[in-house]
Amino acid sequence: MGDTTAAPRLGTLIIGNCQAGVQLASTLRELGYTDPITLVGEEPHAPYQRPPLSKAFLKGEATADSLAFRTHDFYREHSIDLVPRERIFRIVRNADGGVATAESGRTFAFARLALTTGAAPRTIPFEGSELEGVSYLRTATEATVLEQQLREARNVVVVGGGFIGLEVAAGARAAGKNVTVLEAAPRLVGRAVSEQTSEFYLQAHRRRGISVVLNAQVVRFVGEHDRVAGVELGPGDGDGSGEIVAADVVLIGVGVVPRTELAVQLGLEVDNGIVVDARALASDGLTVAAGDCANMPNPSIGDFGVGRIRLESVQNAVEQAKVAAATLLGLPAEHRTVPWFWSDQADLKLQIAGLSGGHDRVVLRGEPDSEKFSVLYYRGGRLIAADCINSPLDFMAVKNALHKGLSVPADVATDTTVPLKKLFAAVETADAGRAVPAPAAVDLAPPAVPVPAGSPAA
Repeated sequence: MGDTTAAPRLGTLIIGNCQAGVQLASTLRELGYTDPITLVGEEPHAPYQRPPLSKAFLKGEATADSLAFRTHDFYREHSIDLVPRERIFRIVRNADGGVATAESGRTFAFARLALTTGAAPRTIPFEGSELEGVSYLRTATEATVLEQQLREARNVVVVGGGFIGLEVAAGARAAGKNVTVLEAAPRLVGRAVSEQTSEFYLQAHRRRGISVVLNAQVVRFVGEHDRVAGVELGPGDGDGSGEIVAADVVLIGVGVVPRTELAVQLGLEVDNGIVVDARALASDGLTVAAGDCANMPNPSIGDFGVGRIRLESVQNAVEQAKVAAATLLGLPAEHRTVPWFWSDQADLKLQIAGLSGGHDRVVLRGEPDSEKFSVLYYRGGRLIAADCINSPLDFMAVKNALHKGLSVPADVATDTTVPLKKLFAAVETADAGRAVPAPAAVDLAPPAVPVPAGSPAA
């Protein structure tokens, strides 16, 4: 008599237990998907929020457990198999889908595949990088070590004047540490914000007692008894060669690089991330990718599909993962949104709405010296983005306006006596008054949406 044992039912394998991975798994269940879901990650913790690692976590106000996205009961009740401590290093596709193999030897067969592999800190091989006290910050394990080191440190040096570096620097200074930020570029956060916003943060952090060195050239890390004791600077800082900045702790925060090793192995197109379309579908027409690892068509509502971009934000990870889940099930969906971001640097809260690339005019709304103002970006006379410092109402107004395609003249937007929300409402009312009446609606059944050949649901 033959073996009548049924073969195990194959489902979806999600590699990367980060924000995008958790959202993708959750959305699959919300959309009625009933096949198995396996969420594999390298870390020992359940998936957790990363933004607080550079802030509340370092102050001892949070742990990996307290930052968990979901409880273990959630994963069990939704039949999501959460697999920690497994690093996938090989994927082989076959007629059924494929098999992924972990370094431990464990294998994971799948019918559908999602890559939410995230990004890793950009490393720079400075001499002395191996010294105790030199750190990067991406995981809860790294944050735990850094928090312990900061507690005992007197002198803290941050290499890199980006968001993460400035958040850590601000927190360390608030805790009474001597803090120096070394930025190789001529201004802070230069790739993300305007010169006006950069200059504000430079002066604001200096007012709070942080030493900020621009155009800094780090030569090496100096150690004593295998522990970092200082950072040697070269001539790029303008103060001469050979100066040593005292350091008990050094954090290197010079950006991240997308983790694309598995995508390369699969033969997927890779270019500053895994290249995907607006549906989060990779070049093989089978695999989806979402989050920090994905390079996508511009998702901005006002510039949809114009150019490509890779976004590192919670909002992007969540929204793109929802689209990826729909794509896996053959449902029509596109990643179209207003990107937004935030950075908390001690008592300075920056909120960004929209993407400012290609702007041709910048106007200030409010006074930077008040530490409560907004920087508005225009292109061709239309508002495209805003940096809002301690101005949450401006942020919400701009974000909502960009969703609706609204704009206000730059000269009008600078008037802080009138709330932006009111200005946009007036524009919306005027636009509605000029609108041509729409023809009477005809009740037609929606056309069937064909599943593209080679798609995950085909």
